[in-house]
Amino acid sequence: MKVLRNQLFLPLNFEVLIDENDPVRKLTEICDTLDYTKLYDVYLRHWRSIDPAIMFEILVFANMNCIYSSRDIEQACKTDIRFMWLLQGEPAPDHSTFARFQNEKLVGVIEDLFYQLILKLHELGEIEFNNIFIDGTKIEANANRYTFVWAKTVEKNLQKLNAKINNELPDLCQKYGLSESATLADVIEFLLKARDFLGIKFVYGRGKRKTDIQRDYDRIYEYLERIDRYHESQTILGTRKSYSKTDLDATFMRMKEDHMRNGQLKPAYNVQIGVESEYIVGVGLFSNPTDTTTLIPFLERLQKNIGRKYLNIIADAGYASEENYTYLEENDQNAYIKPADYEIKKTRKYKSNIYRVENLSYDEIGDYFTCPNGKRLNHAYDSKSKTKNDYEIIKSYYICESCEGCPHRDKCYKGKYENRKVSFSKTMARQKAEATERITADEGNILRQNRSIQVEGAFGVLKQDRDFRRFLTRGKTKTETQFLLLAFAFNIKKLWNRTIDGRLGLSLFNQQAA
Repeated sequence: MKVLRNQLFLPLNFEVLIDENDPVRKLTEICDTLDYTKLYDVYLRHWRSIDPAIMFEILVFANMNCIYSSRDIEQACKTDIRFMWLLQGEPAPDHSTFARFQNEKLVGVIEDLFYQLILKLHELGEIEFNNIFIDGTKIEANANRYTFVWAKTVEKNLQKLNAKINNELPDLCQKYGLSESATLADVIEFLLKARDFLGIKFVYGRGKRKTDIQRDYDRIYEYLERIDRYHESQTILGTRKSYSKTDLDATFMRMKEDHMRNGQLKPAYNVQIGVESEYIVGVGLFSNPTDTTTLIPFLERLQKNIGRKYLNIIADAGYASEENYTYLEENDQNAYIKPADYEIKKTRKYKSNIYRVENLSYDEIGDYFTCPNGKRLNHAYDSKSKTKNDYEIIKSYYICESCEGCPHRDKCYKGKYENRKVSFSKTMARQKAEATERITADEGNILRQNRSIQVEGAFGVLKQDRDFRRFLTRGKTKTETQFLLLAFAFNIKKLWNRTIDGRLGLSLFNQQAA
């Protein structure tokens, strides 16, 4: 007998149809222990139908299944029994409800929920707050590729406009009998008064003849508008070199995904993550493309959220700088950060170049270098410079006592008339030596191997396995909210995988091998 498709079957409880080891059960197990007070406080009135905590769980589970579009999430709530089970019998919300919830309600709340999860993982013995592996990647922003505004272009155009104004303003002042100190605003004010006094009506459109007063007024008004636009662009740029008109927080960066193979710059964010025991424990989005200046604000934000400091900071050579090394020293944190010249120092060409300042003989007591010709490079003076964060760097300069007649001059120094001068930061030299000793020890080798596996592996999962290569939202706040959701989902899935594989409590891969 054929069974009718619309016939009602029992049981109606979706939980019976969901496997006991399904990731959605691990999600609800963890999320049910979180404190949603801040999320509830966002609502001025009681929510209409679905509990905000359930909405959050649905978004997380969608990210666990590589579903990022609000329309696709709406469809999943209508067709996937696991999403129906999370809804607890409530009707599926529409896509605009999911979009508003993520972009409005979760903003300012998701970070608290994410770090509640991190502390929960610590309670479960998965995270020890001991070793943190840090790295960054560039993810394309949701902005058009050809909407760039370049800082150099803005500065150049502003200078050209000011020069043009300075050239025309004296003639205008002389024409209307104004003082030489009059500004464009003064000229505009005078022309408006002259228009009202003479009863002139400004005309626009085709076939209309403008008076001299209107022509001067329109030209000066255009100059003022352009100046305002340039100043607004400089405010948006800040210390950046570019931004996108469709996402003001996005900066044009060189991406690894270069489909045209021409090195084209694309609007993107520099996404920084910290990983411990394969879990993402810290997230930060930055508008600057380099990793060097992101380490300190990333660690300070992480410490603020978890209430403690990591002992060992493991990162690649992109984070090596005197400022970063000094910051970690002052905070009693061990820097397992490879010096920028660590790899090149191992090459034969580098070692055989006896003229490099790093290969010159240095006398600490006398504070001088000795060149291959036996001449001294004596300390001449010190120079001070500051980074963007006002960290002061002191460099010592050494000048050779005499390079005249030296047979090594062509190989040692390219200058024609002066004696050789070299610069040397004593603080940085000491820090690089300590960092090299630290990363080449047994513990350092293990941590460096795990950095490559864990943090780069996390980016590989997010970008390759889960196909997250471009943000769907615009603006740093909304974009960071989306990535925190993705990181939350990543951690839940990782906890589920480690539970299934029996790898709970293993923080380093060498432990697993043992």
